[in-house]
Amino acid sequence: MSRNHRLMQLMQLFRSLPAPVKAHVLAHETGVSLRSVYRDIETLRGMGAIIDGAAGYGYTLIEDPTLPPMSFSQDEIEALVLGLREVQAVADPVLAAAAQNALVKLRASLPDSQRSQLARQALP
Repeated sequence: MSRNHRLMQLMQLFRSLPAPVKAHVLAHETGVSLRSVYRDIETLRGMGAIIDGAAGYGYTLIEDPTLPPMSFSQDEIEALVLGLREVQAVADPVLAAAAQNALVKLRASLPDSQRSQLARQALP
């Protein structure tokens, strides 16, 4: 796996795992050493990601510069969630995982007010 791919994978893990995320979890998920995780976190910080935490404590993605804030109406949020949940339910495993990742990215990219709307959707 290329380093760029691993950096993108780390960002996705920060978005999807409960914070704070321990470095050993990130190392296991990416298949690299702890030292590589520490270096990658410093690289992401250097690229503008605001990642709080330190070795031994865990890490939390505070601000993700790769995802600009988006704005959706309540109906658009509901349609997106419904469509992504449908793909998760009926698609092959690759597309189901892609739908889950898209939902995580959507959640991370919304402003706080709309993120709470997303969380209140009746769909599981």
